[in-house]
Amino acid sequence: MTFEKPLDQDFPIAPGHVRIAASVEYNGSRFNGWQIQRGRDDRTVQGVLDRALSLIANENVISHCSGRTDSGVHGTNQIVHFDTTSNRPLKAWVQGVNAQLPDDVSVRWAHVVDSRFHARFAARWRTYRYLVHESPARPVHSAGMALWSKQQLNIVAMNEACQFLLGEQDFTSFRGAGCQSITPMRNVMSAQWYRQGPFCVFEVKANAFVLHMVRNFVGSLMDVGLERQCPSWIGDLLECKDRNQAGVTARPDGLYLVDVGYPDFIELPAISRGPFFLENCL
Repeated sequence: MTFEKPLDQDFPIAPGHVRIAASVEYNGSRFNGWQIQRGRDDRTVQGVLDRALSLIANENVISHCSGRTDSGVHGTNQIVHFDTTSNRPLKAWVQGVNAQLPDDVSVRWAHVVDSRFHARFAARWRTYRYLVHESPARPVHSAGMALWSKQQLNIVAMNEACQFLLGEQDFTSFRGAGCQSITPMRNVMSAQWYRQGPFCVFEVKANAFVLHMVRNFVGSLMDVGLERQCPSWIGDLLECKDRNQAGVTARPDGLYLVDVGYPDFIELPAISRGPFFLENCL
């Protein structure tokens, strides 16, 4: 099964409306994920964003995101869009909305797009980063922002294991219970580990992800990095298609949605992937 979509689809905009795309950054520590939970009062990123957008638009606004993140997961470049009848300068959708948002959410840019753009359905790929802070002593300032490992990971072995993840294949062994996707098939375009300052960083790019897929990758790859398993074990897990045979699900603390890709004819502002402390650490 292939997941390639037509490049030039149309996602109709109602008469009298304009479509705005925006990049949203958030610290997921105090959120119960991205999506509003109907009938529940849980604090969600979409919930606080839609309230702020609606205040500036002076009408009810519903945002659509490129990919729903789980409770505790962060975003540095979550792409959203919303349709509105309100005629506002773009700075109102940035500065005005940010004035209505809590300190753990911020709009980074806003841009007018046409009906060929849909934050989720026009996306060609998403990139996540997972941060592991390697330190013999428990770090304080990265708590809630990175996973702590008191042992140094074998990055060569983990990168060897990453080769088994590439391509379009069945990721049942890395699919979280309760996943609502109709298929476990996904196309992983790149996957690698590298070190930056005190952090060991896993960066993975795919057309889409099943539930907890990146966190499940990290849990199993760290078993390889801690030399509890050999790199070829990842290939064995993919073949057996059994989630119970794989490693634990890594904590959400270290996971960041950092980039979303769209067809070339959709021109959006370019910004750093983040998180800022990773890209600026020595």
